[in-house]
Amino acid sequence: MTYLIDRRLQSKNKSAVNRERFLRRYKSQIKDAVGRAIKGRSITDIENGEKVSIPVKDVGEPSFGHAHGGVWETINPGNKEYQKGDQIARPKSGGGAGRGKAGNSEQPSEDDFIFELSREEFMNYFFEDLELPHMVKTQLTATTEFKNQRAGYNMSGTPSNIHVLRSLRGALGRRIAVGGSSRKRLIEAERELEELLLLGAPDEDERVLELRRLIHHLHTRLLAIPFIDPFDLRYSNRIKVPKPMSQAVMFCVMDVSGSMDESRKDTAKRFFILLYLFLKRAYDKIEVVFIRHHTAAAEVDENEFFNSRESGGTVVSSALHLLNAILEERYGAGQWNSYVAQASDGDNWDNDSVLCRQLLINTIMPKVQYYTYVEITDGPQQNLWEQYTQVLEHHAHFAMQKIVTPADIYPVFRELFKKQVK
Repeated sequence: MTYLIDRRLQSKNKSAVNRERFLRRYKSQIKDAVGRAIKGRSITDIENGEKVSIPVKDVGEPSFGHAHGGVWETINPGNKEYQKGDQIARPKSGGGAGRGKAGNSEQPSEDDFIFELSREEFMNYFFEDLELPHMVKTQLTATTEFKNQRAGYNMSGTPSNIHVLRSLRGALGRRIAVGGSSRKRLIEAERELEELLLLGAPDEDERVLELRRLIHHLHTRLLAIPFIDPFDLRYSNRIKVPKPMSQAVMFCVMDVSGSMDESRKDTAKRFFILLYLFLKRAYDKIEVVFIRHHTAAAEVDENEFFNSRESGGTVVSSALHLLNAILEERYGAGQWNSYVAQASDGDNWDNDSVLCRQLLINTIMPKVQYYTYVEITDGPQQNLWEQYTQVLEHHAHFAMQKIVTPADIYPVFRELFKKQVK
């Protein structure tokens, strides 16, 4: 008899299935815990994991047990002083060594069940009820990244890649092919010997002895065929193939004129970071383009985008002209999914606001997947807001909201990217 021993190592994360089942079972409690965690942390740290706690009473599971009725006899291990029927003296009061004060609550308390959510799990709960409205991945383009893909079998490889079923199938085919002629001759010899014995041929008959020697030889020859041979082993073959990757570009457009003070710039930065984290969940590759503007627009790096100090008036159309030029030059031909986030205090030249509306409706909106405009001001809406309101009538993938304080960032973000009713 042949024994096959599988010595392949067990995979990691063996308890991943149990963890996923736990997260599904207590989803509502975990979402509440994530909501509490969000209130106590900075938006810049929002992508990290989090330790969440659930009351022990909420994670209890049903179990079978014995009823308390009837007569019970128990055996407690380690009892050296008492026997059945002995009376135990009541302990003296005040004999404890504790120095703390008793609590006021009459109900016994239980510790919370604390566990840690990974970064990916935390972000899943954080963005669960949000989506990218009108999201259309225009094209999946090939990149330099590769993925492993099965491509038949090899006759050589590592033991961990042995394909057991394919190897056994090959061994069975080899045994049938090698022993086919011998097995056929064995069947014929056994049939002839049976016929001679039925006709009354003696055991000492020369033909009978010859057939028995032949049958023994054929049996020995068939048993000598190995059950599995190194020639039969087949190894799973994997090759690297280009991995298609969805890619997006995120445009951050911000007014840096004298009316945009540091607090408003900080509010805009927090909104941009939140949008970037959200886009990372939908796309494998994201490029970020920073465009700042006052009376003129320029493409800058992130440090200059948030930290430069400018003064003067505001001409928003300069940023939109630059945005359109970059779209045409670097992100055209339908290969990129373009998202634009614009932050401003709403102050702009009256004639220029009309030009901005026309640029958006006729030129920019047909080229982007989604355009969000947030107006950071604690006063009434400005002229730019009034002109942008008309863009909503022409393009459903345009959205605008007002932010007054940093506390409004997340509610506004949720309003901009809430799931659409199908």
